[in-house]
Amino acid sequence: MLNSFFRHFVLPVASLAACELSAHAAAREIYTVSPLPIVVERIAPVQVIEKGPGDLFIDFGQDSFAGLELTVPNPQPGETMTVLMGEALSSPQAINPKPGGSVRFLSANVVLQAGTNTYLVPLTVPDQRRVSGPITAVMPFRYVEIQGAPAGLDKDHIRQLVAHYPFDESAAQFDCSDARLNAIWKLCHHTIEATSFAGVFIDGDRERKPYEADAYINGLGWYSCTPDQTLPRYSWEYLIDHPTWPTEWSLFSVLLAWNDYLYTADTAGLNAFYTDLQAKSLIGLERQDGLISTVTPPFPGPVGKAIHIHRLRDLVDWPVHERDGYEMKPVNTVVNAFHAVALQRLAQIARVLNHPDDADRYDAAANRTIQSINGKLFDPATGLYVDGEGSTHSSIHANLFPLAFGLVPAERQQKIADYLARRGMACSVYGAQFLLEALFDHGRGDDALALMTAPDDRSWSHMVDQGATMTWEAWDGRYKPNQDWNHAWGAAPANLIPRKLMGIEPMAPGFAKILIQPRPTSLKWAEMRVPAAGGSLYVRFDNGPGYRLQVEVPAGAVARIGIPFSAPDGRAVVMLDGKPVPCAVAAGTAFVDGVGPGRHTVERP
Repeated sequence: MLNSFFRHFVLPVASLAACELSAHAAAREIYTVSPLPIVVERIAPVQVIEKGPGDLFIDFGQDSFAGLELTVPNPQPGETMTVLMGEALSSPQAINPKPGGSVRFLSANVVLQAGTNTYLVPLTVPDQRRVSGPITAVMPFRYVEIQGAPAGLDKDHIRQLVAHYPFDESAAQFDCSDARLNAIWKLCHHTIEATSFAGVFIDGDRERKPYEADAYINGLGWYSCTPDQTLPRYSWEYLIDHPTWPTEWSLFSVLLAWNDYLYTADTAGLNAFYTDLQAKSLIGLERQDGLISTVTPPFPGPVGKAIHIHRLRDLVDWPVHERDGYEMKPVNTVVNAFHAVALQRLAQIARVLNHPDDADRYDAAANRTIQSINGKLFDPATGLYVDGEGSTHSSIHANLFPLAFGLVPAERQQKIADYLARRGMACSVYGAQFLLEALFDHGRGDDALALMTAPDDRSWSHMVDQGATMTWEAWDGRYKPNQDWNHAWGAAPANLIPRKLMGIEPMAPGFAKILIQPRPTSLKWAEMRVPAAGGSLYVRFDNGPGYRLQVEVPAGAVARIGIPFSAPDGRAVVMLDGKPVPCAVAAGTAFVDGVGPGRHTVERP
């Protein structure tokens, strides 16, 4: 089945759905490029400015991974055009030739021939890394300058050859009362599409390498933005045999596999890689109390062999100075939070695959680890988790990951959520995924939205203000001098807006049961359409005076709908399609269960 993708340059999205593609059939082979299909779109410039005779400035409107095609009508043979391509400007109509870091700039010469000919501007050899199918080379760029352009070269003769995986741009749509948030959505949505050019989730242009954490954030965005489920599966299955060095990234493998099942209801990948997933939970490193360390005792060879990498190193956050002063102890709180949630997901996987004894064993292991985290890695004097065994320092990371993963006892949650909200964005764009999840899930949606749209240089607003059209690897070059400007691990709002702000998440595999629980925060209104099995799902809320929620539940699904309700936990009444319905109230939300397919309106009376 994989080989069938080499037969055609472009395979329609509709065809993908019928292919039943899974990388497990060929996962033990090593690909230098992905076998999956790539679409190439010929994009016209949004602006061409003649700065002087033969001197053109071209803007394609957004950064993309692409080549550049020029059709030159009847030039003087032997003339040379100099073509500049880049991502950053030094002035309004001039590309920055020294943008710094891994931000791209290229200068190339094109020697013209007699007659009308089409030229593909030559890119560098590294631009051929991780390109799929017939694609030869792509680089990220938005702007072009042409020096020595012959007369007649105009907008109709200039095309950006944009490469990406098949992507339904209309499948996910978002609009709200906050123009800033709309711009952030557009930035992140485009990033998810544009960074798919390699046919596998990669970290960005600087390395063009698959990493598990990148694939996790990228995958959640992909599920939220387009109906294709092939690319996320190929990516996590590829990483099983091609793992990377951070300890938490091994543990991400289990989370990636569970997300694949949750969004697809397909067990093929789980079955194919069940043995690998058990090893990647790192249960082989456990002490008697369930905690793990990659430092003491020395990392055992059999564990490395089972996870296909000989050594791991704890990461916490990246770059290092984004760790909020974290004390890197041998028994690390962040690593053990990942270990605990990986065990929980592994137990769920074991039940899906009908291995009840394994499921019970992994549940018991998860509970043992959680008990030790809450006992040995918590400071009762401060009410916060410390960075590791023997540490007295409580970083934001040691607290945000346990809260985001649901490991914190109920009586501790408010204090930790308050602490996270007070500390703000004291983590990288990677850590922000989990910080905002923790805030949204624990009644601090206003704080999460404020951090997402903050005017300072540690938010997505800063990227928008700087003219970015793809998300960056870091908040700013001063936080990571070698960063690139095309990194999907920085595109967390592509999944946080659908999943947490609009509250649309699968409760059962394949969206058979759906949670619809918007957190309206300070927004006056918001609406969203997302892809889901059986069609698409639409949600709109109008927030004050009163509260009105409109939903469209897809065929074959049932929804649990939650609306804000300021009443004590217990029972209440809301209006469903104009009729009073008794419902449960918990943590400030009234829930209506069993809402079937079709259009519905839920209101507070």
